[in-house]
Amino acid sequence: SRILRTGKALLFQPGELPLAFHQGRTRRYVPALRLYFFVTLVFFLILGGFNIAIMQLQIVATPVKIIFDAHGRAFIRNPAYDPDDAVQSRLPKLIPLDKSKAKDPAGMYSFSTRPYFFQRIGRYHSALTPAMRARIERSRQRVAREIAGASRDRRKAAEAKKIGSWVETHLYGGLSRLAANPAALNEPLTTWIPRVLFLLLPLYAVLLAAFYWRQRKKFYLVDHLTFSLTVHTFTFVALILAVGIAQFFSGSLVFWFLLGSIGVYVFLSLRRFYQQSWFWTAVKFVCISGIYTLFFLLPALGAVIAYGFLYA
Repeated sequence: SRILRTGKALLFQPGELPLAFHQGRTRRYVPALRLYFFVTLVFFLILGGFNIAIMQLQIVATPVKIIFDAHGRAFIRNPAYDPDDAVQSRLPKLIPLDKSKAKDPAGMYSFSTRPYFFQRIGRYHSALTPAMRARIERSRQRVAREIAGASRDRRKAAEAKKIGSWVETHLYGGLSRLAANPAALNEPLTTWIPRVLFLLLPLYAVLLAAFYWRQRKKFYLVDHLTFSLTVHTFTFVALILAVGIAQFFSGSLVFWFLLGSIGVYVFLSLRRFYQQSWFWTAVKFVCISGIYTLFFLLPALGAVIAYGFLYA
């Protein structure tokens, strides 16, 4: 019954669990830290049991149209140019292209990644032909030659060689791994995301303490930490539901489900736990969520993805 009460409070009574801890009603519910570890474990067991990847990146090659002017000079369209944007309209519309690349009989391609979230491993395969993979390899060799021949000074040449070796091993190595297997990042993501999120828990609690500084005599740091644990626990519950939804609906719907459910839950939890007016709760919700997402969550997840791409 204790587990059922905890599950009911977590899902349908936002803010009840940290409030119960604050008021000393701890026997009714499972402790916040234990609940967080349990839900996190269930989430990753589901991913492993059903062979589902957190994210798969499929490299896609798109043909690039080459434009020649009256003098025979080659150009390609600048993808960053936008005539309707005040800043991007100042960028050049066309980018000059080397003649050797323009005359390549195989044509020219731009490479991009197409992400897929919470899908079965093996559902998506490499979309690159052997010829396109060979182009990546030729590009790797060309960059290595350019770096190696950038300087005649022995010391600078040795440093350039180290840089070239790093680029070859990590940057092009990551491209090659993704080109062969879109799920290549799944193992490092599964390893590092739970660790990173656990480290972010106290940072979220510190943000709460800063925005509710005037109530510091009523709410101690341990209260904010309990609130942070509960919010992140619900986030993993929402992710578990998102895994199921992603098997039947598009990724955009899954994204809006996560954004809406977590946002509403956090807002209602703030209102119930800190018991401020709807207006001030809304203001602090926007500020706390914005700062946490932009300066902590997204950089941390970006670092995990970059690490997995370069060093996995």
